Amino acid sequence: MNALPAETPLMSVEQQVFEIRRLQGAGEHAQALAEATALRVEVPENRDVLHAIAKSQRHLGRIDDALRTLAELERGHPVYSRLHEERGHCHVVRRDAPQAIDALLRAVNINPALPSSWNLLEGLYRMTGDHANAATAASHVSILKRLAPEVVQATSLFSDGELTGAEQVIRPYLQRVGNDIEGMRLLARIAVARDVLDDAEILLTAVLDIAPDFHAARFDYAKVLFERHLYQRARNEMETLLAMDPQHPDYRALHASACVGLGEHERAIGLYRALLRDVPGAADLHLSLAHALKTQGLRSEAIDAYHAAIAARPGFGDAYWSLANLKTYRFADADIERMAAAEALPETPALDRYHLCFALGKAYEDRGEYDASWWHYERGNALKRAESRYRPEIIETNTHRQIDTCTHTFFASRAGVGDPSPDPIFIVGLPRAGSTLLEQILASHSQVDGTQELADIPRIVLDLQGREPDLDDPRYPGVLADMSPEDFRQLGEKYLRETRTYRGDAPRFIDKMPNNFRHLGLIHLMFPNATIIDARREPMACCFSNLKQLFASGQEFTYSMEDIARYYRTYLALMEHWDRVLPGLVLRVHHEDVVDDLEGSVRRILDFCGLPYEASCLEFHKTERSVRTASSEQVRRPIFRDGMDQWTKYAAYLEPLRDQLGDALDRYRPG
Repeated sequence: MNALPAETPLMSVEQQVFEIRRLQGAGEHAQALAEATALRVEVPENRDVLHAIAKSQRHLGRIDDALRTLAELERGHPVYSRLHEERGHCHVVRRDAPQAIDALLRAVNINPALPSSWNLLEGLYRMTGDHANAATAASHVSILKRLAPEVVQATSLFSDGELTGAEQVIRPYLQRVGNDIEGMRLLARIAVARDVLDDAEILLTAVLDIAPDFHAARFDYAKVLFERHLYQRARNEMETLLAMDPQHPDYRALHASACVGLGEHERAIGLYRALLRDVPGAADLHLSLAHALKTQGLRSEAIDAYHAAIAARPGFGDAYWSLANLKTYRFADADIERMAAAEALPETPALDRYHLCFALGKAYEDRGEYDASWWHYERGNALKRAESRYRPEIIETNTHRQIDTCTHTFFASRAGVGDPSPDPIFIVGLPRAGSTLLEQILASHSQVDGTQELADIPRIVLDLQGREPDLDDPRYPGVLADMSPEDFRQLGEKYLRETRTYRGDAPRFIDKMPNNFRHLGLIHLMFPNATIIDARREPMACCFSNLKQLFASGQEFTYSMEDIARYYRTYLALMEHWDRVLPGLVLRVHHEDVVDDLEGSVRRILDFCGLPYEASCLEFHKTERSVRTASSEQVRRPIFRDGMDQWTKYAAYLEPLRDQLGDALDRYRPG
């Protein structure tokens, strides 16, 4: 009896692509094309499969087919360097030097680690008599030859978004050879792309210890410091770089942004304007200038700058959304037509698309066209949620751990630990719950400095989490039980020292980071005499206001009804816990009460803070200060009821939200 042949195991798509590339390397392009075409039926939009098809089509002399395949590839993957490189090869075959140069330049601008593209560019430039650019291309070829092959390969993978592949190449290489500064810098850039900023900072610090004159690494280091909200240190690094190259546009731009982070908006405005005189077509710089102008209350100038950003880059979603986010701006018919047209284009990047959706939602809301408004808000939220890595269970796990760790007995045994300073006033709660209004009221008092949403408490929490935290089994808050009184005192001193740069001369100051409600146990252990205010808003109004808000960063829980409802319920549960174990610690201020009785609310807040009454707090809208949140325009007007019940215009769409909030609709305001 004959034995049955063993079944051939099925190959994964990646394995099949590897086999196709092996065939291409052996010059067997007809077979490679046949296999790639068959695989395309299974994965019609796969980047590597389409690229392989185009490459074999070119080698078989089917240039028109190759260009059509590349056009299809570009629709789905416009910033894939290899498609532009392959297009350059096609134009070389067609002897079209200008088109080849254009395609190859696009390739190397995306991915500088493409020796083939640089070699082709050098030859094409020499052929066309452009000796200066030929020399530039040759210098890039020379640079790549000096680098280790593993660094070149990993850089190429990284540039095309293949983070895992790049790390799998560069990490073993570094373990084998030790200190290769280009390799270490690349590993830091991979860490930044993965949002592991502490690892990136450590790597870049090591690079600069070895090579302090490595300017590209110092610039990367400054960007990491900026992303970690360490603005003073970032500015110091930029001043070092600018001393060596004072006209470098990227250095100047990051320097100005660091000034914004430090609250030095007037200085930043001057820096942005000077930079725009040199690069007037830089849409992102117009946008940054507009944000700084808005923060200073220069509304008309900000609007002009937002329009300049749109003129420099039509379809610039962030600029349109920023106009909508002024809250008081109204779009003309022509604006809405342009936004709708840009949003409908297949090639519009996702980032621009969801910005445009939120802007259109606001534009139609202002016109009372609530069906069209909701359609765009819903679409924008879906697009934003699709790219988010937010997991609500992580927040819920943290809440359960806070409740289990931070008990009444836990705090009683640690009474009086920390820094005794009464200086900080923490305003916590959900975004869009009225915290900016409370901040503006308090910042109008002569003894209180308004700052901004300070990132210092979240940064301390990240440090307590430790390197490579397990999000499903976090070290914090359980680690609080292992800390000594001296640890908490030192954390308090560090917080006061590092926030000093945001303060003026007043004895008290505000930290308005809303999500700090999750860390009130830590805050109380750091500052037993600090003031804590919970800004609270009716749940339907608060959650709807979040659903129609596109945040510049963070607040990933706001892009679906389920997520925002779960977050609101988690917030209530944790605040109820703090009230039980630390009774009287938190003053609850309901936004509706402030609107209905401003003076009574102001007196209550000032009394809780231990501050004498000052009439200036009632005229908060006259206080001139920088306001960086979405409510910046609203707090520059007297108290108003606009938007209090705006959610009711969308009630038919918000029934799922009401159901998911459940008893939070009553619990948010206990009798």
